[in-house]
Amino acid sequence: MKAIRNLVLAAAASGVLLAASAQADNNLLGSLQDAATQVLNNSSSEKGASSLPNLTSLLNGGDNKLASTNASNAAGVLEYCMKNKVLSTTNSANIKDKLLDKLGLQNASGAQNPDYQQGLDGLLKTGNGQNIDLNNLGGGLSQIKDKVKQKACDVILKQAKSFI
Repeated sequence: MKAIRNLVLAAAASGVLLAASAQADNNLLGSLQDAATQVLNNSSSEKGASSLPNLTSLLNGGDNKLASTNASNAAGVLEYCMKNKVLSTTNSANIKDKLLDKLGLQNASGAQNPDYQQGLDGLLKTGNGQNIDLNNLGGGLSQIKDKVKQKACDVILKQAKSFI
């Protein structure tokens, strides 16, 4: 009798454990499905440089994808990169100052240039008509966004040297 009771208790305990395991599996599966749906919705609804495929395209593409359309915007973006510690200030500051002097952006009226102001705010105007907001690169892995920002700042630094 005692053996039958132990067998029934073991079967009941097994049933409870299986039910709990199935519930946990369903919760995990539901969480994975929700995450996958969110990633798909985010990547399909984002425009411009903010989607993950576009970020990797910018990262793997040539420098021209991250080059500024004009020297004023490049000067602003260069200053943005320095303020946000993407570029070291030692070498970058000399190049930025020379470019600002050449463009006449050191004075108050020159500093009101809209392309320069947008660059200061982190808005990179590229040659293909795309604006890349370095403050908001959208969804995706933070490492990819950081690398895109670093590459953009490096490209702008090279471009600023060529403008001097």
